[in-house]
Amino acid sequence: MAKSGVKFKDTMAAYDRLRGEIAGRKFAPVYLLMGEEAFFIDALCDLLASTILQESERAFNQLTVYGRDSDAGQVVNLCRQMPMMGSYQVVILKEAQQLRGLDKLSLYTSKPSPTTILIVCHKEKNVDKRSQLYKSIAQHGAVLESVRPRDYEIGPWLAQFVASKGCTIDAKAQAMLTDHLGTDLAKISNELGKLLLSLPEGTKKITDAHIEQNIGISKDFNNFELCKAVTGQNLEQALRIADHFARNPKDNPLLVTILALFNQFREIFRINYLRWLSRHKGVPFPSDTELIGILRMNNAYALGELKQTSARWDNRRVFRILGLLREYDAKSKGMNAGGAPDGELLRELLLKIFLQ
Repeated sequence: MAKSGVKFKDTMAAYDRLRGEIAGRKFAPVYLLMGEEAFFIDALCDLLASTILQESERAFNQLTVYGRDSDAGQVVNLCRQMPMMGSYQVVILKEAQQLRGLDKLSLYTSKPSPTTILIVCHKEKNVDKRSQLYKSIAQHGAVLESVRPRDYEIGPWLAQFVASKGCTIDAKAQAMLTDHLGTDLAKISNELGKLLLSLPEGTKKITDAHIEQNIGISKDFNNFELCKAVTGQNLEQALRIADHFARNPKDNPLLVTILALFNQFREIFRINYLRWLSRHKGVPFPSDTELIGILRMNNAYALGELKQTSARWDNRRVFRILGLLREYDAKSKGMNAGGAPDGELLRELLLKIFLQ
């Protein structure tokens, strides 16, 4: 199957568009919610399930079936039934990737009933876009292709998610969350939901202290502070954080720490290279707005700090450090590590960085 050209930003745009249509009660007869990222699939399915019918109608006219327990013929028969005491019936097919004879759903989706809304949740992968099922839903209904975000796309999404809740989040708090939770949008949204509920009334900004108090991530010993210590050339503080990581390896995996350091030095290298082009080649240095786009950042304050930090580093040194980080990335995965624990590898890496 050809690789999809859909990007995470396309998923977000489609998700926002469909949310707006659903809120305006403009329903499609069939929804295909598919892809590797479960967050958007679950969120839209939940929104449809709670919006199309009134609560009093759902007991009679809303059915949920699971792919592992059903087959295409049964789903088609359900969709062809008439609603009881209402305008619509809603059929939600979860785990559609496990449905026997999935392609046979096209017998229904090619000519869907005007009184049934079918929601197909197909996780883990996409429906084959060459199939009659996909083509018929794309023609008669609505499709959401849910793509997983890349590391650099998490921050902007997180800031937008928090903003949708009427709040903001500072750069350090954002970095603490993404380092700790990775790219799992469902986990991030769940933790943020609990955090927002626990904040004092009237709180409009999430800080590192809120993250520490409510999620349990140390505001003093984390990858954000480690990167700050290293790029600020504070060896004592960097080693103090490394010692904390060594004592708490499950909460501070070496692979994640190396990635955070690599991303930081990569951005320093890129800014310094743009400065070099400006000085030696006459290429205009990008404006802050342009830099935010180039570096895929979403925080002007963080960009200002990065520009100040990068001015203190020579790119020849940064290039050597990037090579070191690639070497220790391999060691963190067990290659040529000599059996050294992660804490020892991190201390060794930091000393080599400061000696460059």
